[in-house]
Amino acid sequence: MRHFKHVGLSAATGLAALLFCSHPASAATGSGGDSYPPREEVFQLVAKQTQSAFVDVDGSTGPSQGDEFVITGNLFRASVAVGTYSEICTLTRTAPMDEFDLQCAGDLALPLGQLTVEGRFTVTAAGPGNIDLAITGGTGRYRTAQGFVHADNVSSTETTITVHLVR
Repeated sequence: MRHFKHVGLSAATGLAALLFCSHPASAATGSGGDSYPPREEVFQLVAKQTQSAFVDVDGSTGPSQGDEFVITGNLFRASVAVGTYSEICTLTRTAPMDEFDLQCAGDLALPLGQLTVEGRFTVTAAGPGNIDLAITGGTGRYRTAQGFVHADNVSSTETTITVHLVR
């Protein structure tokens, strides 16, 4: 059961990274106003965790319903910092063989606005499955944002995020 905290944190990190994406070049330059029909931008970021906490709601060993991961970090494009992210993931379902589901909500803070993401994914003893989260909204330049993010964990503290941003 100790494996849970490491795998879960890694999965949550990946999720957090996914959740907080906007096009760094556009964010830095302010280019790309509103347009019709909506257009999709696809880009990659690297999320690097800087802080995390695990909240065990019942004090038992191993995963239990209601446990939470709270994570923050920095977002990079190449080696350039382009923003920060934060997320909270709640364990919503446990099953035999160290399997559990995480429901996550997060935000990506960029110079010209924020993106919000939300979704659920399953983690097994082998690690997280597909980490795909919906872009649920935004502020500033991203006020009409839609789409999704996909995360791939590189390590327990680093995640590659592919953002599919529709505006």
